[in-house]
Amino acid sequence: MTRSGSAPSYPFTALVGAQELTTALVLSAIAPEIGGVLVRGEKGTAKSTAVRALASVLPEQHIAQDCRFGCDPDRTEECPDGPHTGAATTRPARLVELPVGATEDRVVGSLDLRRALGDGEAAYQPGLLADAHRGILYVDEVNLLHDHLVDVLLDAAAMGRNTVERDGVSISHPARITLVGTMNPEEGELRPQLLDRFGLTVHVAASRDPHERAEVVRRRLDSDADPVGFAARFAASEAELTQRLAAAREAVRHVRLDERTLRTIARVCAGFDVDGMRADIVTARTAAAHAAWQGRDHVTRADVRAAALLSLPHRRRRAPFDAPGLDEDLLDALLDDEPEDDPPGGGDSPGDGEGGDGGPEEDAPQGDGPDGASDDSCATPPREVAHEGRDAPSPAATDHAPDDASDPVDPPSPESGDAPPAACRSRWAPRARRSPTAPVGSSWPASAPARPGGAPPR
Repeated sequence: MTRSGSAPSYPFTALVGAQELTTALVLSAIAPEIGGVLVRGEKGTAKSTAVRALASVLPEQHIAQDCRFGCDPDRTEECPDGPHTGAATTRPARLVELPVGATEDRVVGSLDLRRALGDGEAAYQPGLLADAHRGILYVDEVNLLHDHLVDVLLDAAAMGRNTVERDGVSISHPARITLVGTMNPEEGELRPQLLDRFGLTVHVAASRDPHERAEVVRRRLDSDADPVGFAARFAASEAELTQRLAAAREAVRHVRLDERTLRTIARVCAGFDVDGMRADIVTARTAAAHAAWQGRDHVTRADVRAAALLSLPHRRRRAPFDAPGLDEDLLDALLDDEPEDDPPGGGDSPGDGEGGDGGPEEDAPQGDGPDGASDDSCATPPREVAHEGRDAPSPAATDHAPDDASDPVDPPSPESGDAPPAACRSRWAPRARRSPTAPVGSSWPASAPARPGGAPPR
């Protein structure tokens, strides 16, 4: 059913203590291709109020006057009522609410029985997906909706079209919707496959700050006592938000997303062990929308961080009783773990600590060192440097104490003049290898045990 009525809704800018929720809804409105928002939270946390308030700040839409689907006359798209060559008009953005008990025919559309029985013509009667085209489709208690209906909604949201093949009707119409679902986890969870189809997710909880809670109650009582007067108090901020949304929708098309930022997004998604590639795509789109919302023409680290906090929590693997959300320390480490010179092909650079033998040949820097030592002077490790007047020790001699105590095998000392420069000694030092499962920023092992006889660890 489509929301209607003369009483104004609660102003979107009057919400208190819901920064993450309002940000997710705004970003999804800027770029509907993100895939919508799933709002999870305990009862009484203004989930439904926020969603219904969003529709009132969305910019008005230009629609073809004779189109049942509300298509944009300035956009070329395949529509059963097209081509749209007639007059255009405007209408407010729609908020269509889907009841939990709705049938599939009501959602996707069905045969028009009046025309079928009266004229004998198999005609299509649009459903709620057609009504929500270019608007918001809101499903309260989405976790209680039948699974096959959720599949239909998510497919339409992902494809931007609704295809109906039933009862002698074969039709496909545009259905670019912003899907928003709310749920209370206490009543049950969604399947992981369905969770992944929502672009963003937000977990809301009531504030524990007494001052903030008091302000929520004060505004709610004022709105109930005088809805018109309360809405008038926030009319200026609502109009400003509408203009900012319209500007961000235009600007998001021109936001730059360079290769370095794409590698950062890929590294973050891989670091949280998410399945598939949908997380990377959604994070990139959300980061671009966030940049446009902040008035930037390129994506920054802050945009990627904000996008990851909204697009990854419901996609990471976690135990049933783990707390929702992301480990922000790990997120910051992944964002900052950008190599100095990352090759454009995405391959591993030498000396990155993974995928190689960790030997001196991989770790050795190219060119002259800071102490003026050339590559040739660092070619031989200390134990292989032959002392003047005697041969280099054999490998066997380095694994145990020499028999001749009068002729010990010692590494060259600085006093003897045979010691290599400091730049070379740092290259020959044993190197700690990082475990693939260890947290970013840590190394494993912290210190390698020495082999018998004092030989360097491998």
